Amino acid sequence: MTAENTGTTTGTKAPEATADDPRLWLEEVEGDDALAWVRERNAETTSTLAATEEFASTQAALRAVLDSDAKIPDVSQVGDHLYNFWKDSEHVRGLWRRTTLESYRTAEPEWETVLDVDALAESEGESWVWHGASILRPAYRKALVSLSRGGSDADVTRELDLATKEFVSPEDGGFYRPESKGDLAWVDDDTVYVFTDTGEGSMTSSGYPRVARRWHRGTPLEDATVLYEGRADDMYISAFRSHTPGFVRDFVARALAFYSNELYVLAADDSLTKVDVPDSAEVGFKREWLLVELRDDWTVEGTTYRSGSLLATGFDDFLAGGRDLTVLFEPDGSTSLAGATWTKSHLVLNVLDDVKNRLHVLTPPADGAGSWAHSDMLGAPSIGTVSVRAVDSDASDDVWLVATDYLTPTTLSIATVGQEPELLKSMPVFFDASGLTVEQHFATSDDGTKVPYFLVRREDLALDGTAPTLLYGYGGFEISLTPGYSGGLGRAWLEQGGVYVVANIRGGGEYGPRWHQLALQENRHRAYEDFSSVAKDLVERGVTSRAHLGVQGGSNGGLLTGNMLTQHPELFGAVVVQVPLLDMKRYSHLLAGASWMAEYGDPDDPEQWEFIQTFSPYHLFDADREYPPVLFTTSTRDDRVHPGHARKLAAAMVEAGKDVTYYENIEGGHGGAANNEQASFMQALAYRFLWERLA
Repeated sequence: MTAENTGTTTGTKAPEATADDPRLWLEEVEGDDALAWVRERNAETTSTLAATEEFASTQAALRAVLDSDAKIPDVSQVGDHLYNFWKDSEHVRGLWRRTTLESYRTAEPEWETVLDVDALAESEGESWVWHGASILRPAYRKALVSLSRGGSDADVTRELDLATKEFVSPEDGGFYRPESKGDLAWVDDDTVYVFTDTGEGSMTSSGYPRVARRWHRGTPLEDATVLYEGRADDMYISAFRSHTPGFVRDFVARALAFYSNELYVLAADDSLTKVDVPDSAEVGFKREWLLVELRDDWTVEGTTYRSGSLLATGFDDFLAGGRDLTVLFEPDGSTSLAGATWTKSHLVLNVLDDVKNRLHVLTPPADGAGSWAHSDMLGAPSIGTVSVRAVDSDASDDVWLVATDYLTPTTLSIATVGQEPELLKSMPVFFDASGLTVEQHFATSDDGTKVPYFLVRREDLALDGTAPTLLYGYGGFEISLTPGYSGGLGRAWLEQGGVYVVANIRGGGEYGPRWHQLALQENRHRAYEDFSSVAKDLVERGVTSRAHLGVQGGSNGGLLTGNMLTQHPELFGAVVVQVPLLDMKRYSHLLAGASWMAEYGDPDDPEQWEFIQTFSPYHLFDADREYPPVLFTTSTRDDRVHPGHARKLAAAMVEAGKDVTYYENIEGGHGGAANNEQASFMQALAYRFLWERLA
């Protein structure tokens, strides 16, 4: 295994430069020459784009939103407490804290600090970034806390005593997982499942754990019992326990690739029984029930169940060979399943209908036989985006409801299924939305497919093609883009007179698995055709014109905007490319890239490279062609998408004399920023770049 596949950025060595790629030296993440190039680019950006009064004002407005103590504290109930992770101007790395539901209902809840990440970082001399915590039921006295250095995906896991609020040192028997991609998962007071880097052969070619083990307190990690060992070309191996009282079960999960998984039930004697569903299906379980969400059609005993459907059956009966399946949801031409949430007595379905949420409540038959009762969720908002999750699925039928749209501050309510919601919290108004309106339109793609998009504009907008317009997209990994309130976007773009557009292109999940699968691998071009069709539709409607139209996207969305830059430079006045994939010949050899071949294909296969090269921006770049101004941003500490992607295309364009702005944050991981100061700076770069080029 090469260093570039371990998920670690520090010390990664680049291969020798070739005639085909003379910029391979920029893949050496912390190489002296590469970092010297980065520092030179960063200095140019900070002395120009980031040196103006307008930039300082924009960053301050963005920082005020991020630091606001009036934001809704997102909470999770564990036992008698509601836990929240919070950042503000005084706690830039964050506080993990807790309160009670009674206190949370008040305007000023009383918070008890459990872990101060800023204080911890200062005392230990580390740039800790919070990655989450898992609390052991039912005593709720112990937590496994994950912390990352600088925001990378690789992190450490440490045991925290929730009574003393002190870490339990390994010398005192505390669980500690050294830095790696992976995790620990509670089994009981003295046992965890561990899947992490334990030396040669323990990680997959994607840089994730290949071996799942059971680890007992007070014993060396290397002596932990091996439960399952995947193949080197698997994506991720893990193990976990479902702690539902009366239905405690243990599992081993094998991710073969994106959209291909196996789930095994782990018996007391460590034998494994596979849950016999298609590898492309998603499996869920609660108490006596097993849920199967299909990505592909599935024929069982002569009956074919459609892709995108949700099926239910008895868990034990299915494991024993029974195939009595009940269809809980089946998509039609406009609907898809956005989520399913169990409460103690019900299953709440969140359905997207032309990218608008609807909530439905299903109640299983009490005796396990018969029909599931159906009703609509009372009090659920009818517009915008609605998310729902259980407060405590083992203890009650209460759910959290979060409602949001582009112009209305987000609200958080609590509701008992079947009753009206109780509004608990509202996000403050961060920008003046008066005179703004939201519309949904459909563009026609090259193959005739109707592609929805949301348009946020002033009601009195003159359709003369002069409005600075920001078009945003993603189009990958079955991720849906739905309306949401953003104080930063409102202050830095909408309030200044800009138009904002979100394109729901193929590759996403807005219409379920089929919408995603239509743009996989050799059909990737459809995502880019969809996006360019939305751009053309905006011009045809008179909303904007080429000189005033900009695009922005990150990660897979960075690949999207990179392709807009290289395939359709004639459509845009400015392009923002954030933490992107761009070199699709090398992507599967860099960091987690091998895990994405189900999405893009294998560039080492000559037949697949034939179509992959058609959407590889690094290879599509033509030094003799005219391109719009472009901003590239990335992070040195990104150990998911290699910073070499952004570096190499930016360098090629700089060498060709193109209009290139580049900034690489030293911290931040794939999110691009490790704290609110960095986040506001990176966001301000994008907004000010677009304003200066498009207005």
